[in-house]
Amino acid sequence: MLLRLFLLAVLISPVLSLDCYVCSSSATNDECNQNTQECQAPLDTCMTTIDILGATTAIVKQCASLATCTGASSSATVDSNGNGNIVNCCNSFNLCNFSGAESIHIHSVLLLLTAANAGTDNQKRMKRVTVENNTKTHGAS
Repeated sequence: MLLRLFLLAVLISPVLSLDCYVCSSSATNDECNQNTQECQAPLDTCMTTIDILGATTAIVKQCASLATCTGASSSATVDSNGNGNIVNCCNSFNLCNFSGAESIHIHSVLLLLTAANAGTDNQKRMKRVTVENNTKTHGAS
């Protein structure tokens, strides 16, 4: 019985492993995609983190547990200036984090566009309220 369990574990283990691109603080996605690593249990997810501060970008790719990656992803933020960090998690196939940094970049651009649009909408509302208040003030005179 123990022999069967051992053989089952040995045979299943390579099937369940995940390969990820790994890098430490690279400036570009191409630099990050130079090295791969086979993730060892309990690390079952490829995690890509991109930190942006002004014109400086640092990309980190690594093996992580799904819980660690989703926790980091839920606390990641980008401010209205585009500074902050974003985390992408994937575990659907080997080397699934090939373009993780690019998809994060697209996500941050969309987030900034949404924030900019919200700011424009707020400016329009403020102008409308100001015009309405001026009309009421001048109309009452």
